[in-house]
Amino acid sequence: EPDRLLAPFRREAGLPKKAESYGNWENTGLDGHTAGHYLSALAFMYAATGDPEMLKRLNYMVNELAECQKANGDGYVGGVPGSKLFWAGVASGNVDMGHKWVPWYNLHKTFAGLRDACLVCGNEQAKEVLISFADWCANTVSKLSDDQMQRMLQTEHGGMNEVLADVYAITGHKKYLELAKRFDHQAILIPLEAGKDQLDGLHANTQIPKIIGFQRIAELSGDPSDRPLSSAAKFFWETVTEHRSVAIGGNGTKEFFNPAANFTSMLVNREGPESCASYNMLKLTQALFDVDPQARYFDFCERVLYNHILTTIDDHGFVYFTPMRPAHYRTYSTPDQSFWCCVGTGMENHGKYGAFIYARKPGALYVNLFIPSELNWKEQGVTLRQETKFPEEPRTHLSLKMDKPSSFTVYVRHPGWVKKGAFQIAVNAATQPDDSEPSSY
Repeated sequence: EPDRLLAPFRREAGLPKKAESYGNWENTGLDGHTAGHYLSALAFMYAATGDPEMLKRLNYMVNELAECQKANGDGYVGGVPGSKLFWAGVASGNVDMGHKWVPWYNLHKTFAGLRDACLVCGNEQAKEVLISFADWCANTVSKLSDDQMQRMLQTEHGGMNEVLADVYAITGHKKYLELAKRFDHQAILIPLEAGKDQLDGLHANTQIPKIIGFQRIAELSGDPSDRPLSSAAKFFWETVTEHRSVAIGGNGTKEFFNPAANFTSMLVNREGPESCASYNMLKLTQALFDVDPQARYFDFCERVLYNHILTTIDDHGFVYFTPMRPAHYRTYSTPDQSFWCCVGTGMENHGKYGAFIYARKPGALYVNLFIPSELNWKEQGVTLRQETKFPEEPRTHLSLKMDKPSSFTVYVRHPGWVKKGAFQIAVNAATQPDDSEPSSY
């Protein structure tokens, strides 16, 4: 019920309530975090299905958040309990986050939901609210020293650097990119830039969104001094996927990175890989692929999507942990009582499958995953239909229909689980003037 998700925002804005807040994490300190996930989920599901109910709910959520922002009067829109007093304290230099439940992490979900409503669904009101919210953020931290910022970032803060970099991409105003850099956590960044794995014992899903932000800033910045951010992100990805992940693609025990050389804790604990961590590793993987298309990135995506993400939903709820302990079980959330972080990312996950299947670059189309689908590439006047029974069968059939003459390369992922020489592409083209063939990558 949207009004129940919005209740913390109305409370903090001093507006009369329309409904009672949900319980669990939604009224015990992390109030409002689910609404941001829900907004993102609506955007992705509308893009995937075209269901007008999704867009109706998204527009309602954005409009209600705009009303709360207007009532606050300073650009703020959040459900953190005691917001006004708390954030005024932060602005004046009280950067001890210990007495609040990860407040920047909470706000990041709202930032991300507004961004997705803007970029995925073209909601202009979401864009306006997002930019005003970013201005509030800039004002709140404007008087903090670099040392105060870094002390504040010792508390989990989600992907604040990433979403502020996205505000820069949306507006073109460099002040938002500089603000994003202020949210770069140096204690994590510096070892990664040096190629050092110091992740043992760290909270996995606290770190991954930071790394996504490093990559996003490096991608958007033309400053050579920001290039090491991308090297750090790539090193982190390689470290986690090659040395810290299990067969399903997930990582961590009880939310924390176990020692890279000892996975015993994974076999004895009932709390195995966390869904949120896999959700964010998929985001990081896609971000790395966007700037450097490599088959290994989607080998990992395929592994995570089929073996972890697909298993985290049933008819009623979502999974927090997927135990690796033999003969164990998964625990699913209940609709009205469970508002864990992995319920929020769980809402988003299952509307995003289409986002991973294909990619495009100038003059190139990448077929990354073998999922039945239809792609309309309007710029090229191309419709591509993929028919497959994967993973029951190790093959797929691609049909290209072209409305006009067009020249581009089709790259089909050569999966890492297929031996060299065993991967074949057969072409049956009605018109093939240059005798070209699709390319495997």
